[in-house]
Amino acid sequence: MQITHFGHSCLLVEIDGTKVLFDPGNFSHGFEGISGLDAILITHQHPDHCDVAKLPDLVEANPDAVLYADPQTTAQLNGDDVAGAWTAAQGGDQIEIGSLTARFTGGRHAVIHPEIPVIDNVAYILGTAEKPGQFMHPGDSFYIPFEHVDVLALPSAAPWMKLSESVDYLRAMAPRVAVPIHQAVLSDAGSAVHYARLSDMKDDATEFKVLDEETGTEV
Repeated sequence: MQITHFGHSCLLVEIDGTKVLFDPGNFSHGFEGISGLDAILITHQHPDHCDVAKLPDLVEANPDAVLYADPQTTAQLNGDDVAGAWTAAQGGDQIEIGSLTARFTGGRHAVIHPEIPVIDNVAYILGTAEKPGQFMHPGDSFYIPFEHVDVLALPSAAPWMKLSESVDYLRAMAPRVAVPIHQAVLSDAGSAVHYARLSDMKDDATEFKVLDEETGTEV
């Protein structure tokens, strides 16, 4: 598996020749010129995960990519005629993308504050019949699928979380590899503090791997 981190929560995951881009948002960079994608998957509607200004060009450059988002975002994108025909990722469903199966799970964004409405948030799991949980992107949630996930995109900082919650989630999931995402809300010094704590407090069997941005890394 090769993963390219385009900043914040935007990841390009390549498994067995299949290319899937997650959450191209406005805190991310470098994904604009990508072509050859098999799928674009969006976890939820917040602009740091779904940049509606850049989506049309991205979709146009990838005419064969399937387009999925959580139900609320799908309705917004299709209603605004942003680009392409987006399909709602309903919890419990799955689709075939190239050599992979993408399963849709989770369902709700983490609570930011009781006065702020909770929105849809889909967690995506990529894998094959032989290796069903090769990769998971939880979006803005600490959703636990109660199955082994080999590589986890780990939310490392956000207005809706405490660092201790990220540590507990990392321990509960116990992946082989955890790659931190959602770090754009931190300064360089702040991200160093968060990464050090997550690395120190993870399960011994988990590798905590900070990815270089815009460079593919084998995991």
